[in-house]
Amino acid sequence: MSISNLSSSETQEVRTPLLNDTVDDCVDYKGNPVCRYNSGGWRSASFIIGVEVAERFAYYGISSNLITYLTGPLGQSTVTAAKNVNVWSGTASLLPLFGAFVADSFLGRCRTIIIASLIYILGLGLLTLSAMLPTSECQSDSMSCSSNTLQVILLFIALYLVALGQGGHKPCVQAFGADQFDRQDTKECKAKSSFFNWWYFFMSSGILVSLLVLTYIQDNLSWSLGFGIPCIMMICALIIFLLGSKKYRYSVKREGNNALLRIAQVFVAAFRNWRFTPSSIASEEEGRGTIPHQSYEQFKFLNNALLTTDGSKEDQKVCTFRDVEEAKAVLRLIPIWTTCLGYAIVFPQSSTFFVKQAATMDRSISPGFEIPAASLESFSSISMILCIAIYDRLFVPVARALTRKPSGIAMLQRIGTGLFLSAVSIAFAALVEMKRLEIAQESGLVNEPNVTVPMSVWWLVPSYVLFGVADVFTMVGLQELFYDQVPSDLKSVGLSLYLSIFGVGKFLSSFLISVIEKATGGIGCYSWFDNNLNRAHLDYFYWILAALSVVELIMYMYYTRFYIYSRHERI
Repeated sequence: MSISNLSSSETQEVRTPLLNDTVDDCVDYKGNPVCRYNSGGWRSASFIIGVEVAERFAYYGISSNLITYLTGPLGQSTVTAAKNVNVWSGTASLLPLFGAFVADSFLGRCRTIIIASLIYILGLGLLTLSAMLPTSECQSDSMSCSSNTLQVILLFIALYLVALGQGGHKPCVQAFGADQFDRQDTKECKAKSSFFNWWYFFMSSGILVSLLVLTYIQDNLSWSLGFGIPCIMMICALIIFLLGSKKYRYSVKREGNNALLRIAQVFVAAFRNWRFTPSSIASEEEGRGTIPHQSYEQFKFLNNALLTTDGSKEDQKVCTFRDVEEAKAVLRLIPIWTTCLGYAIVFPQSSTFFVKQAATMDRSISPGFEIPAASLESFSSISMILCIAIYDRLFVPVARALTRKPSGIAMLQRIGTGLFLSAVSIAFAALVEMKRLEIAQESGLVNEPNVTVPMSVWWLVPSYVLFGVADVFTMVGLQELFYDQVPSDLKSVGLSLYLSIFGVGKFLSSFLISVIEKATGGIGCYSWFDNNLNRAHLDYFYWILAALSVVELIMYMYYTRFYIYSRHERI
């Protein structure tokens, strides 16, 4: 009897802490301390992942085939359409900086997601309306039409509303999803590492369905229907997000100044105290175990922020060691951000020039049925889905056993692998384009842009597949790195910095296209981006990108040798 009572008592002691176990720096939807057992984790993350699937379905339902819409119904030239797509998608990738700042400084991630979703829905609604307007003139001997002014104005207002909505939605949703896992808990720490993999897995699934379904609808049925379905999906996404409100964990901001302001104060204070050398601080704090020596030695000029204007160290100082460490963590990311720009310049080609290439090639599967050119991007999504599953379920457990790191390999190693695969992908695309031009010339189709080149479109598939695998390594690695290495109340800003790589990369891609267009499109010369791709030279452009990718990879490998992970780094 006593043994039975003892067992019952012990069981009660074990269970009680679980029921009362709260998560540090998090509250529930009412603002109360949140219990671990009935909040967060995969249960809450599943709602947020569902939102991301719907949002990516909607976004790629527009972006993947936008160049076809601009060169077809709107009658724009290939160069103009490519630049418009790059500028729009670049803006969409930069606006998360603004959205993340608003979220982390004022509204919080949850409110920002809701407001951004409403803006997103408004933009998609106007985009659908613009597609319903009739074009002014269609020529019977041409594949394109000219558009009316109202249609063009409404289209671009809608597109940039979508970009603004995505700017608030994209960085906050993923950061909010990662917030559902507590890095202080061993089990949840491993789950958070997997979260970034499965986030990309389901996101790629949404993109795949969008590429297969919406591109077919847009090319063969109706552009207005093809834009209207994404609008409906975003409405569903908002509903799904609101359904999980009671189960979410909401991060509590650190007391004191805004994190961005704290980091700015570190740089200002370090600049003011540039004459002093705070050598005494190092030995004192190392004795306390406050800071690691290796981290202290890097960016030593910022250590001056720990001193007052007379060079002494006082208890009441503006900047703390934690503030300095946060500033250093952000500063360490700058070389990574810079050396990944080459990857970001290559990234948009799969949704612009690759699509135009595919449109000139043999896309028939059976007599009377051709696959839409933009649907070839689905091979990138398929390769992402397969690669993520293999990576997370097979590679990571093996690597984890060998390295004793929760994520298997270091984040920087993962990113570098993707950079290498991206270079291989664009080099292969250049070889395929060289072959396509050769076949076009041999077949006498140089001046026949509307005649299909007798070369199978499947030759483009390896490049799409390699792009997809590269994304699994580089994109997911960058997401995890920029989330993990920034201060806790700057997670949305961290993810927006990762997204800004691709925004700047797309602007640089557009700039590079403009420069090459002017340099090669003189009198009596055919531009590398001529509307007739059989007279163009996309292969030259791809070789430039391949060379840029190699240089970028070398610089990346050099700078990562000196990277020091933040102290809370998990790998």
